[in-house]
Amino acid sequence: MDIIISNAAGQPIYEQICRQIKGAIASGALKSGEPLPSIRALARDLRISVITTKRAYEELERDGFITTVAGKGSFVAAQNLELAREGSLREIEEHLQSAAELARHIGLTAGDLKNMLDILIEEKE
Repeated sequence: MDIIISNAAGQPIYEQICRQIKGAIASGALKSGEPLPSIRALARDLRISVITTKRAYEELERDGFITTVAGKGSFVAAQNLELAREGSLREIEEHLQSAAELARHIGLTAGDLKNMLDILIEEKE
């Protein structure tokens, strides 16, 4: 499981971890019952605080994406994949709404915004 942390993202690190793990679950890259790295191991690998990793895992557990078994670790929770996908879609819509509002504010057209999105998508492929 690859998690990429960006200090320039403008988003707290624990949220970046949560978003990426939720995305991996929604895409099927992480399957139900699959173990996650321990809190300490993930913190070490990402070179971040154990407290930050613990907060991410607590949020993922609260949202029903993972379960934690004392003495055994954290595992991907059995869940409805459509529900996980729906949560990701909702998050995407919120980001696109913010981008659309900013674009309108500075006078960008819908076409300009679509072109920007196409370029960003192509860069990641």
